[in-house]
Amino acid sequence: MEINGCSDFAKVKWRRRRRRAVRGSVRRKVKKLQRLIPGGQGLQPDRLFLMTADYILRLRLQVNVLQALSKIYKP
Repeated sequence: MEINGCSDFAKVKWRRRRRRAVRGSVRRKVKKLQRLIPGGQGLQPDRLFLMTADYILRLRLQVNVLQALSKIYKP
């Protein structure tokens, strides 16, 4: 019997389990990201990714400012 183009039922079951595992893995990573980003709790992934990019840019700007200040006040 052929299911989803696969003749072996065990392969089909394995693929389904694998997809569920991947989905669960992605969900866990999104939840972790929501905890890391200020204001990220409860956001949908598309908004969360936009906020994450914005947060990274702000952190990068802070690093650049601190580096510039350290050069100015270097003894």
